[in-house]
Amino acid sequence: MSAEVELLEGAPVALGGLRGMEVVRTLPSKQRRMVGAWCFLDAYGPHDVTRSAGMRVGPHPHTGLQTVSWLVRGEILHRDSLGSRQEIRPGQLNLMTAGRGISHSEETPAVHSAVLHGVQLWVALPGSDRDVAPAFTHHADLPVLTDGGLTATVLMGELAGAASPARCYTPMVGAEITVAAGSVARLPLRPEFEYAVLLLNGAATVADVPVAPGPLLYLGDGRSSLSLTAGPPSRLMLLGGEPFEERIVMWWNFVGRDHEEIVAARQGWAAGGRFGEVRGYDGPSIPAPPMPISRLVPRGRVR
Repeated sequence: MSAEVELLEGAPVALGGLRGMEVVRTLPSKQRRMVGAWCFLDAYGPHDVTRSAGMRVGPHPHTGLQTVSWLVRGEILHRDSLGSRQEIRPGQLNLMTAGRGISHSEETPAVHSAVLHGVQLWVALPGSDRDVAPAFTHHADLPVLTDGGLTATVLMGELAGAASPARCYTPMVGAEITVAAGSVARLPLRPEFEYAVLLLNGAATVADVPVAPGPLLYLGDGRSSLSLTAGPPSRLMLLGGEPFEERIVMWWNFVGRDHEEIVAARQGWAAGGRFGEVRGYDGPSIPAPPMPISRLVPRGRVR
């Protein structure tokens, strides 16, 4: 079994700009860039959105990745350059495959609940598939596993024989796990996968490590099962997958393989055309930041 167990502290980030809603980013981190093909993790809330605009992220581009949107409470309205318009609610999955290029916006809809709480994740596409045609799917019916005080909803990939209908390009898993108060549970895992767990609410002990909302607990690989013990009712995100061995360049909203690929994507967004148009969002698009002075270098999954 891998001896690697790390608690990855998150960094606060203003989503969509300096006045945007605050999120906590735990991937990529100083120590670790990826867990399987999972390359980005923002957690937000619970936020009171009765006296604020909530989430407002104007049209922006993506390449070479999939976005995975998952809510615990509240609603988000997604629009993209394919013409998709989809509201997401708790227990549902919004999956956008950027491939060679797509743009989208995300916002709290006009009629919404008082609290917003969820996660936004990215999955890096392997080199053989990073230029696939862009696509968007909404999955309201996902497989659910129950075992005593544990309930698992499988968002992506496969867990304990339950497979999500969402399309994956590498062997992986993403699941929301709820554990009843005072319960002790054991979850079957695949030894060839590496895993990480993020606590969304409650308080729990995972693999004998106490966890609280905020940090991401990286568990390494080689595990055939995972012990979970909850104090109060607790909700966790389980992320895992085969270690992603390709070296990637991840800059702004793009995942590529070299500096030139990122430059071309940025120029395509600035010039218009490549990423299409998002219709219906009441606000400006987000401009790309300046390219860094130094050349972007492909990096592996560990910094």
